[in-house]
Amino acid sequence: MDFGKFWDKYGLYVALIFMMLMMFSYSIQWLRLGVGKNIDLVFSPLVTEFKIPFFILIVILSALTGLYSSIIQKYTIDYERMAETQERMKEFQKEFREVQLSQDEKKIKKMEAKQQKVMREQMEMSQQQFKPMAYILVLTVPIFFWLLYRLSEVHTTIMFPYYGVQSLTAPVLWIVPAWMLWYMICSISMSQVIRKALNIGGL
Repeated sequence: MDFGKFWDKYGLYVALIFMMLMMFSYSIQWLRLGVGKNIDLVFSPLVTEFKIPFFILIVILSALTGLYSSIIQKYTIDYERMAETQERMKEFQKEFREVQLSQDEKKIKKMEAKQQKVMREQMEMSQQQFKPMAYILVLTVPIFFWLLYRLSEVHTTIMFPYYGVQSLTAPVLWIVPAWMLWYMICSISMSQVIRKALNIGGL
């Protein structure tokens, strides 16, 4: 079997199924704890020996997440083709609006036929952007499991604007705990810096 062809055809569905399984794994306590304990063998010295504050550890891990996510996307997404597709879509939309205003039925039907091709290209690019998530989750979910494992043993606080001092496990944005909000903020910020440094195109 040609794996490249298989992935091109079914990769999106495989990625979706894998993502759902990874998300479901959060609800399996023995799995979450087991992975967390094994990862702790590697990361525990950062807490026990180097005494790095937990909120700083989250910054470090979010930077690591941003690094490998950016590298994976760099080598799995064709950014040049994506830019070309987006440009063609903009030109088509402009031309389609002009044709609609002209109320020329023949031109409108011709543009509607062309629209299907443009939309198909855009869908293919959307699928290409989605597929790397499977690889990224393989690396990210164990990190989250370790954070959850360690957070059950530590009682650390963090200062948020508007929210004040909060426990890392306290919900601060609806049901989102402080540690996860801090992780997302750091990860997004770090990713932008890493993309700029590595000259990686944006999504």
